Amino acid sequence: MPVVPPPWRGNRKCLQMLPDRESTGITHCLCSVPSTGKGKGTWHCCGFLLSGMIKQFLRDVDWGEVDYLIVDTPPGTSDEHLSVVQYLAAAHIDGAVIITTPQEVSLQDVRKEINFCHKVKLPIIGVVENMSGFTCPKCKKESQIFPPTTGGAEAMCQDLKIPLLGKVPLDPHIGKSCDEGRSFLIDAPDSPATLAYRSIIQRIQEFCLQKKREPH
Repeated sequence: MPVVPPPWRGNRKCLQMLPDRESTGITHCLCSVPSTGKGKGTWHCCGFLLSGMIKQFLRDVDWGEVDYLIVDTPPGTSDEHLSVVQYLAAAHIDGAVIITTPQEVSLQDVRKEINFCHKVKLPIIGVVENMSGFTCPKCKKESQIFPPTTGGAEAMCQDLKIPLLGKVPLDPHIGKSCDEGRSFLIDAPDSPATLAYRSIIQRIQEFCLQKKREPH
């Protein structure tokens, strides 16, 4: 579990490799920000520090042999997204998976992210619609918690000619499994959400395999 030095001076070491192969098979790296000691955990980091931190995540962490390197970024098109694309350019990124929810306010942000991918020539693997409906476990009636007032991800993908990888319905057990550090796919193998996840994963794997066969 090697500790990676932080991208600023001082004695606060905050990057750490945390392999978690027993429950999920995923090796991950996180940044934890220590408390100031005054009851406040708020931390502001300017652009060049974030850029340096991203560089250390990609360059200095000993990832070992991995099947896929997944970088989970926040919504938007900030400098962090540009830094990830630039630092991994030589590695030939397979592409981006864009996550949205059905409502228009989320789709508006996603359209900006799609434009960003086009501008930096980052392939788009596809779009996943999260929180797509909810089926009551008792009466089995389906409800739209976040109504797709403008057609949701499906209409947007058709309009922009981008693959829709799948729709993941709401399932309270997902949060429960995450809180307990367990794999939801193992805990609820027959859940509609699990079936959606597996279908999406398969489509992403097929895309990456096809991309690997193409000459760079």
